[in-house]
Amino acid sequence: MKKRNLLIASLLVALLIVGVSVYAQVNRPYRNGSVWNVSFIRIKPGMDTAYMNYIAGQWKSEQEAQKKDGNILSYKVLSVEAHTPGEWNLMLMTEYKSLAAMEANEDKAEAVAQRVVGNDERQMQGYRERLEIREVMGARLAREIILEPKGR
Repeated sequence: MKKRNLLIASLLVALLIVGVSVYAQVNRPYRNGSVWNVSFIRIKPGMDTAYMNYIAGQWKSEQEAQKKDGNILSYKVLSVEAHTPGEWNLMLMTEYKSLAAMEANEDKAEAVAQRVVGNDERQMQGYRERLEIREVMGARLAREIILEPKGR
């Protein structure tokens, strides 16, 4: 009975080792990179300067504080040409090390927002004020794909 259990355990270990070695041999031409939270914004007609004042002020201050505290890696603002009046024309991009890091730092990020922007009431007031000058069209999470050199 002991020999049988030992044989079964040995076979399971051998299968596990073979499975791990086969998995390690999968040759992918890429690896996962950082995660981006991308917001799609439509600045209302004639409100470009007003919204960019917010972006260059409070939004940038919060992003810099998040970066300094290690909650984010970087951030970007991209202006795009809208092809129809209802399309988004600005992308706000925030880069995180990984999805796990983004989720793990939620409480820290909220504490930074409270410190930089103000309490929940102050933040809600800001949301209401920005409704007059922009519309959030949506948001997406995206993962950067880092292509490996050919022939690896």
